[in-house]
Amino acid sequence: MPYANENYLKLKAGYLFPEIARRVKTFCEENPDAKVIRLGIGDVTEPLPPAITEAMRRAVEEMGQRETFRGYGPEQGYEFLREAIAEHDFQSRGCDISAEEIFVSDGSKCDTGNILEIFGPGNRIAVTDPVYPVYVDTNVMAGNTGPANESGEFEGLVYLKASAASGFNPPLPEEKVDVIYLCSPNNPTGTALTRTQMEEWVSYARNNGSILLFDAAYEAFIQDPEIPHSIYEIPGAREVAIEFRSFSKLAGFTGVRCAFTVIPSDLEARTQDGRPVKLHALWTRRHTTKFNGVSYITQRGAEAVYSPEGRRQTREIIAFYLENARIIRETLQEAGLTVFGGVNAPYVWVETPGRMPSWEFFDTLLKRAHVVCTPGSGFGAAGEGYIRVSAFNSRENVQEAMRRVRQAL
Repeated sequence: MPYANENYLKLKAGYLFPEIARRVKTFCEENPDAKVIRLGIGDVTEPLPPAITEAMRRAVEEMGQRETFRGYGPEQGYEFLREAIAEHDFQSRGCDISAEEIFVSDGSKCDTGNILEIFGPGNRIAVTDPVYPVYVDTNVMAGNTGPANESGEFEGLVYLKASAASGFNPPLPEEKVDVIYLCSPNNPTGTALTRTQMEEWVSYARNNGSILLFDAAYEAFIQDPEIPHSIYEIPGAREVAIEFRSFSKLAGFTGVRCAFTVIPSDLEARTQDGRPVKLHALWTRRHTTKFNGVSYITQRGAEAVYSPEGRRQTREIIAFYLENARIIRETLQEAGLTVFGGVNAPYVWVETPGRMPSWEFFDTLLKRAHVVCTPGSGFGAAGEGYIRVSAFNSRENVQEAMRRVRQAL
């Protein structure tokens, strides 16, 4: 009988969102007439923009003709998409990023976990708290941690605790760490790092020889012109940062699957004996060995995001979700709750009444209002006493959900 990876056994509970689904399923089975509105998981609800579906339709027709059929594509992504990404997402903002430094994939969730494969053992790893659970759980699975304590914090990780006092922006580490996960606009708190704050993070990384894993999956929601969309807008970031991007929330690709990771060609780590190693080369080897590339049809759809029609249509969808976030934010504020986020992000971070435990407030809203949120404690110890409310739903459902919540409070 083979040995199992015992690191998985450290994960005492199920992944956050399946646990939410289990509780909702149980409630619906016991209350079949309840019309539950889901504002929990960050899944989009609006259809793909016409410019994207038309591009995908044309790509399907190409795949149906011998002359234009394509089999395996380049693992790193087709040049037409990588060139569009480099031009519109980075070079247009003054970022020195080339198409060769972009790796197209099937999701940022996958990439933020898989990136650990190019880092060796013994690194001091820091995560913000509250935190997107994937950052922590994949480190546990990879054997980078010890067991969890009663608060769910894993031995070996450095937790950078954000709080209401700091506007839920994480503090710099008080000790030297090697790898730091940052997410801005943040999931789950909906807050965004300012240019000054990002400059401080880049400066810390440069001074300490650290690498920033910068998750910018929600950058399309940034409305404040003073907030950078990319870590590479900060001078010196090429030397210390990897950036993750996704088409999921930008263009509704949660079910289509397309994202990309940027690894500058001059970004380095070191071997145990101190020799420098280019991380771009390591990720190229990993990516081309374990991944066969995103489908041609999907990449043509992603390319259409950068067309004039695609840019206009995706902006309209982003504006729709941001209006939902405004309705949620202002309704809950009027109800007397303390809220964060929901301005440059699709998430509203809400303090529970009387700092009620997160799962207790989750159950209260589910039972009294038939509304699903996400318990803040699922995002780390610092998330206890908060919930996350998602703006991803129809306008009608958001308005009805807020009416019910106000009535239930």
